[in-house]
Amino acid sequence: MNQLERTISSLEVAEMVGRRHDQVLRDINNIIAQLDDHKIVVNYFLESTYQDNLNRTKPCYKLTKKGCELYSTRMTGAKGTHFAVAYIERFNQMEEHIKQQEIDKSQLSPQLQMFGAMFEAQAKIELKQKEQDHRIQQVERKQENIEQILMLNPVEWKKKVTKVLNRIAESRGGFEEYRNVRNESYQYLEERAHCLLNRRLNNRKKEMICNGLPKSKVNRISKLDVIADDVRLTEIYLSIVKEMAIKHQVNAEGLGA
Repeated sequence: MNQLERTISSLEVAEMVGRRHDQVLRDINNIIAQLDDHKIVVNYFLESTYQDNLNRTKPCYKLTKKGCELYSTRMTGAKGTHFAVAYIERFNQMEEHIKQQEIDKSQLSPQLQMFGAMFEAQAKIELKQKEQDHRIQQVERKQENIEQILMLNPVEWKKKVTKVLNRIAESRGGFEEYRNVRNESYQYLEERAHCLLNRRLNNRKKEMICNGLPKSKVNRISKLDVIADDVRLTEIYLSIVKEMAIKHQVNAEGLGA
């Protein structure tokens, strides 16, 4: 039984634990972030993809039995027990299925045993090649994704930044996380640029009021507008958003639209 046959997808895990798939992905990404050694990670979680109902390619993970055991440590009580029972049963089913497919090689002639061994060796080589090709494709996709994100520039950047932050919020639990993600990006900016955005925003509003601009227009001014007024702040903020996007593995598809 090879490594891929000994895994279950994060989609199955989400169904088992009664959570949205994006929440399970967030959980796994948080676990991986705490594991420093990549060699250890691949014994637990394997990056993969699947086609959704709209035929779009979406990220997922393949979890080994060790990965399921590690993921189960995040749950307590009855929920954790139910998940443990579910994944143990699932792996036992896979073991039984594979055992039923195996042929008692001792009953074969020496010639057939030799051909069987040659076939298995070739199959292992092909599997390793496929796994290597898959890893290369993942690296290439990540590299392309990073390049697309790094194309964010100070010209017409506000909409793109909003899209990036929305996708980070989705990866962290849904749209309700958007305000937290936005505030987090502002906090990073204040720390790195040594500025106070609230003070700048209030000063900007006072200036607009003094210039006789209507209150409705004054109230529409945001911290993003304050950042846009300062070239240095804009450059620093875009760097911060790019870093956040890369950290959360944001898909760059459609950011340029």
